[in-house]
Amino acid sequence: MKFLDEAKVYIRSGDGGNGCVAFRREKFIEFGGPSGGNGGRGGDVIVEVADGLNTLIDYRYQQHFKAPKGANGMGSDRHGANGKDIVLKVPLGTQIIDEDRETLIHDFTSVGERFVLAEGGNGGFGNAHFKSSTNRAPRNANPGQPGEERWIWLRLKLIADAGLVGLPNAGKSTFLSKVSAAKPKIADYPFTTLHPQLGVVNVDDREFVLADIPGLIEGAHEGAGLGDRFLGHVERCRVLLHLVDATCDHAGRAYKTVRGELEAYAGTLAEKAEIVALNKIDAVSAEDLKKQRDRLKRAAKKTPLLLSGITGKGVGEALRALATVIGEAPVSDKAKGTEVSAVPAGATTPVAQAKPWSP
Repeated sequence: MKFLDEAKVYIRSGDGGNGCVAFRREKFIEFGGPSGGNGGRGGDVIVEVADGLNTLIDYRYQQHFKAPKGANGMGSDRHGANGKDIVLKVPLGTQIIDEDRETLIHDFTSVGERFVLAEGGNGGFGNAHFKSSTNRAPRNANPGQPGEERWIWLRLKLIADAGLVGLPNAGKSTFLSKVSAAKPKIADYPFTTLHPQLGVVNVDDREFVLADIPGLIEGAHEGAGLGDRFLGHVERCRVLLHLVDATCDHAGRAYKTVRGELEAYAGTLAEKAEIVALNKIDAVSAEDLKKQRDRLKRAAKKTPLLLSGITGKGVGEALRALATVIGEAPVSDKAKGTEVSAVPAGATTPVAQAKPWSP
């Protein structure tokens, strides 16, 4: 099953049933009077957060959802049945966006949360509703009201406490696999990560969710590489861990490239707390490491952490720095549990329980 974080959907609530015009006709009963029942109410379209989902892939194969209409009223004062509601199941962190792709309709932040996206039309009144002392035999009834219809966008933003950013091959997937039970794809070529990954980190008896997104390159906000569409998955994070490859040509320029894309992104990522770390320090000499460290310090205007995702050196300090910024109360409910659903490329396999960090 593939990972999908955006889908366009057409929804329509049910029309209300029509009211009925009828009169009571029974032997030996004179002037039976009006007996037309009311129409039933149309079904609502409801969106609900379901635990265990982490992709919108279901909405790739079905884009149209229509609730049934209410039944018409009938004679003998029989009211029509209400139309059945339809419920769209979505993962935690899903947003409902209007067709213009800008107007936010609703943002889901808790499991089990429900939102009525389109209300069904009310049923029409039958002629029995209109009888009175001055109108003994009404011959009119109301038609049912039409339901609502619209196109919407479902957009998924994974909920995590901390996020990993950096250029392709900066070592983000290796770092995630080292500190959690997640098993992202790791290879010696860029863009091995094609979909966001999640992992639960346990450090000093504290747990938090760490998100890894595909690497950014210069011009990502204009669509270069994989673009910046996955940056939405770290918008909810409290802190970003910016990994810079120590083996690159110039650590300072690599840092500024990613920072430029974060600032160009239409969000608040550039304003989030950031921890800068120089990764792969085991792959460079002491002289080159000092040079790259000084370049990164000048570009970031802060002293970077030094770490190696392979050997584990400095990883514990980076995790503790993240945990300090996140604070005592994790931002996501999943961090409070013992496991979390991850999204490996091409699948939706749950990640095992978080493993305590040990160098």
